Amino acid sequence: MTAKQHAMGFFERYLTLWVGLCIAGGILLGAFAPNFAKTLDGMSINVNGAPVVSIPIAICLFFMMYPIMVKIDFAEVVKAGKSIKPVSLTLIVNWAIKPFTMYGIAYLFLGVLFQSLLGADAVDLVKMPFGLDLPVGSEYGAGTVILQDGVKMLQVPLWRSYLAGCILLGVAPCTAMVLVWGYLAKGNAGHTLVMVAINSLAMLFLYGLIGGFLLGVGQLPVPWEALLLSIGIYVALPLVAGFYSRRWIIAHKGLDWFEQKFLHVLTPITIIALLLTLVLLFSFKGEVITTNPLTILWIAIPLAIQTILIFAITYLAAKLWGFSYENAAPSAMIGASNHFEVAIATAVMLFGLSSGAALATVVGVLIEVPLMLALVGFCKRTQHWFGEERS
Repeated sequence: MTAKQHAMGFFERYLTLWVGLCIAGGILLGAFAPNFAKTLDGMSINVNGAPVVSIPIAICLFFMMYPIMVKIDFAEVVKAGKSIKPVSLTLIVNWAIKPFTMYGIAYLFLGVLFQSLLGADAVDLVKMPFGLDLPVGSEYGAGTVILQDGVKMLQVPLWRSYLAGCILLGVAPCTAMVLVWGYLAKGNAGHTLVMVAINSLAMLFLYGLIGGFLLGVGQLPVPWEALLLSIGIYVALPLVAGFYSRRWIIAHKGLDWFEQKFLHVLTPITIIALLLTLVLLFSFKGEVITTNPLTILWIAIPLAIQTILIFAITYLAAKLWGFSYENAAPSAMIGASNHFEVAIATAVMLFGLSSGAALATVVGVLIEVPLMLALVGFCKRTQHWFGEERS
C-alpha cells in the first residue's frame, strides 16, 4: 500500500469527535426511545432460550472487521521469518506482557483505588456463559444467577464488569489504526503490515486462551464456548473473507484498483459501522453516565496508563535491540494501541450490549486517537535516538 493510503482521512482524524457525538446521541436515544436499541438487540440467535448473537450488532461488527482483514497480504508473513527480532518483539510484548499488565493496572485502579467512586455495592447484569445452566441463586465466580425478564443473568460487581472490558482490550493488539499511526510517525509501512498479519494470526489462537484465563483470574464468567464463537465470527470469518476476496479482486481488477478504489470505499464503512454500534451501546448506558458522569474518566485512567507503559516498554526494547527508527515506531504503536473492534464485539457477545464490559471497551475508542497522536508526536521528536538497524 502506498503512503497516501495510510494517511489519516476525514473519519479517522475526527474519530474522537464522532465518538463523543455517539455518546450524546446514544444517551438521547436511550432517554426518548428506550425500546429502540432493545428491539434491535432482541433480533438475535438464541440457544436454549438465551440470546447468544445479536444479528444487527454482528452485521455492524463484521463490517468493522472485514476492511481491516482485506488489507493484509499474508504472503508477507513468510518473508517475516527472516526478521526474527521484530517478530519476536511484537509477539513477546503483545501476548506475554500486555494482557497481564492491563489486568494488573485495571484491577489496581478499578478494583482498589476507584472502587468506592464507581460504587462499592454497584452491580451489573451480564449474560450467563454460553452452555451453562445454573439454578437461580447459584454463585458463579463473583456473580449470582438471577432471573431478569424471564432470562437467567449473572449479577456481578460493576467494577468487575469494567475490568472484563479492560481485559478484552488488553489482549487485543491493534491491527487497524496502527497503519495510520505508523504512517504519521514515518515508520516502515511494509514492517507494519507484516506485524499486523502476525498479530491477526496470533489472535486466532491466543485471544480466547489468554482472555479466558484472565477473566477467570478476575472471578468473571469464563464462557469458553462463547469465546470460541466470538473468535470464529469476529476474527476467523472476516479473516477468511478478506483473504479470498483480496485474491479474487486483485486477480480480476489488479492491485492498483484494489488499493486506490476498493480500500478507499471501505474505510468510511468501517467507521460508520463502529459509530452505529456505539450509539446502541450508549443508548443502554446513558443512565449510568448521567448519574455518574465521571465513570468514563475512572475507566480511561488505567487504559491511558497501560497505553503509555506498553509504548515505553516496546520503544525502549526496540532501541536496545538495535532497531532502526522506521521499525521501532510502528512496533511500539501496535503494542500501545488496541484492537477495539474485536474487543467491543467480544464484550457484546460475552456479556451483553448493556454490560459495563461493553462500555469499558468503548472508552478505549474514546481515548485512542488523542493519546496515540501524542505518542506519534513523541516518536517524531525522538527519531535521533535511533541509528541504522543492527542485524
